[in-house]
Amino acid sequence: MFTEHQICRTLTALLVAGVFTGCQSLPSATKAPSSRGFVLVCNKGDHTLGIIDPAAGRQIATIDEEGVTGHEVVASPAGRSAFVPIYGNSGVGKPGTDGSMVRVIDLAARKIVGTVDFDRGVRPHCAVIGPKNGLLYVTTEVGNSVTVIDPKSLKIVATIPTGQPESHMLALSRDGKRGYTSNVGPGTISVLDLGAKKVLTMIPIGGGAQRIALSVDDQWLFTSDQTQPRLAVISTRTQSINHWIELPGVGYGTAPTPDGRWLLVALSRINQVGVVDLNTMKLVRTLAVPAAPQEVLVRPDGAEAYVSCDASGKIAVIDLGSWSVKLIEAGRGADGLAWAAAQ
Repeated sequence: MFTEHQICRTLTALLVAGVFTGCQSLPSATKAPSSRGFVLVCNKGDHTLGIIDPAAGRQIATIDEEGVTGHEVVASPAGRSAFVPIYGNSGVGKPGTDGSMVRVIDLAARKIVGTVDFDRGVRPHCAVIGPKNGLLYVTTEVGNSVTVIDPKSLKIVATIPTGQPESHMLALSRDGKRGYTSNVGPGTISVLDLGAKKVLTMIPIGGGAQRIALSVDDQWLFTSDQTQPRLAVISTRTQSINHWIELPGVGYGTAPTPDGRWLLVALSRINQVGVVDLNTMKLVRTLAVPAAPQEVLVRPDGAEAYVSCDASGKIAVIDLGSWSVKLIEAGRGADGLAWAAAQ
């Protein structure tokens, strides 16, 4: 028997091939996301941005960031540019240098072509492209804020306060109206009104927060308690924790699949990736991966997921049909990931 997930993937493939062009029951699937592209990875230990060709199964190039150190990366929608905030030489909340810039990289030329300079140490970290306005949103921890940048002029156009220190990670709603930052030390989530540039509320998580992700319908926000093996499922309607999902280990990065069926959770302390069924909100399987899985990236077509494994310098590639895992060599301290569409 075929599973519902397998049937959906098969129908999508037939639509792309033009077999069901007259089908009226699946109007939203007339154009499937492209599977052609590259995985970008911040190799913290090498101070480079790596470009991985998932079809070839290898890292095909690295670009020196000319700064210490980029933790996260985002690509422009067309896949021409990458934006790498240069965070500093330490971890969140720890003593060290305070980064003060974002590097702009031409992915075709494989070189730095621009810099956003904050003129002071702000520890810029997570970068996200606004889904409606195309602006670049970057968490700036030292300023307890999110900074908004025009990616064309590379000028800072706005600052949005988060109301909390150590605002480390950021997720944006698909309508571009709401932002959510995880505030690591305080263990809270700040809910931001991006238009009004203000904090709406704070959601307490517990003893520390880390990476966050939104469900594909923006109904749920996910983040892991950093002191207990449990995943917070937050209702974006009530702006409060709806319930907890028990995990076999403390969670870290999360990412949903495009069909809204699964949520992948990096379990960094036990070297596994958990798979949560979003219909039942239960953990249904775990997959072994190399040491210290950090960030999870799901390819736009939903065929594969990529997990950066910091301590091993590898990317775990998960086939979302068979749940098999293969490995790609990246660089030292592989961390932040992004998908760059092929030009």
